[in-house]
Amino acid sequence: MNTQDSATAFQFDQAGEPVLDAVEITTGPAPTASIIWLHGLGADGHDFEPIVPHLAWPGAPAIRYVFPHAPVRPVTINGGMAMRAWYDIVNASLGRDHDQQGITTSMGQAAALVDREIERGIAAGHIVVAGFSQGGAIAVQVALRYPQKLAGLVALSTYLVLDNRLDGERSPANQGIPVFAGHGTMDPVVPCHLGEQAAQRLRSLGHPVEFHDYPMPHSVCPEEITDLAAWLRNCLA
Repeated sequence: MNTQDSATAFQFDQAGEPVLDAVEITTGPAPTASIIWLHGLGADGHDFEPIVPHLAWPGAPAIRYVFPHAPVRPVTINGGMAMRAWYDIVNASLGRDHDQQGITTSMGQAAALVDREIERGIAAGHIVVAGFSQGGAIAVQVALRYPQKLAGLVALSTYLVLDNRLDGERSPANQGIPVFAGHGTMDPVVPCHLGEQAAQRLRSLGHPVEFHDYPMPHSVCPEEITDLAAWLRNCLA
């Protein structure tokens, strides 16, 4: 496995805007597929590095995993403490999409990472957008709005934001892309029913959703990783 940490320098997109710093792991030379994976609130791009070997399967293509670091910003629900976050959360009990500007900015930054993979020679149809918790909320928005058809969407322990805008803003190209969704039944941070609601909403929009729940808190577990690896095999083989 070739591991490259690119967190020391910005790259720039076609509009001249800086692309988020990211940890990159490639599973072989000349990758032909990419997975862009957004971490949760307060974590960083290193958070999901350890699962990469566990997502491999015999005959898998060389995959570039891109784990971006969210910007550091104050988070109201955590007493205004500055941490890596895709957007501010004001009060979980009142919803999680008050910071619509922050959500929109992060959507653009994540979409720029997809653009960059295409510029590097990866076909859009071989790119999966994935995310956990707050990162999963952004991943859903990016995948459904991206103008070229992607391979799929992974939404782990997450929820929907900007739901009232989805019908009018989602891209025709990505109507019907497959979705893997997983959630812990003992999750005290993002209750499982929010993940179930998100999965049902995506089904109502025409997406084939593979939803799993697991006896775990706000985390991932070996069974989830095994199920995800099987889904990725079908998605990217």
